[in-house]
Amino acid sequence: MELLESNDMKSELLKKSAKHRAQLEEEVKLISERTSKAVINALVVGGALAVSYWLVRQLAGGGKGKSKRRKVVHAKPVRVIQSDGHEAEEVSYEPAVPNIVTQIGTALASQATVFLLGLAKEKLTEYLQSSAEDKKETKA
Repeated sequence: MELLESNDMKSELLKKSAKHRAQLEEEVKLISERTSKAVINALVVGGALAVSYWLVRQLAGGGKGKSKRRKVVHAKPVRVIQSDGHEAEEVSYEPAVPNIVTQIGTALASQATVFLLGLAKEKLTEYLQSSAEDKKETKA
């Protein structure tokens, strides 16, 4: 009698352990799928931010190497008549790049940044909505 009862308990325990193993494997699959989705979305958002940063740096002309350089200016001689009637020549300096070009570059850089940040925002919103839907599905 005892032998049959011990076999029944053993078989029940084996069935329970198999059931728990299957549940654990299912949970691990779900977690790995969610993690891969999160990593892919993070890479997309990070890539968009990196590209926008790079574009801003390229268009704005900022950077480590450029900050150490001197700005090139053009000397323009100007004749000035002094109060005693003598002519003198003074030199006025003008920047090498006109201000309008700098303003256009800055405007383009800011527009590109806004565009890329908008894309990153859309991707992040999509990710958050999909993760919220996944949570609802798992609870249901």
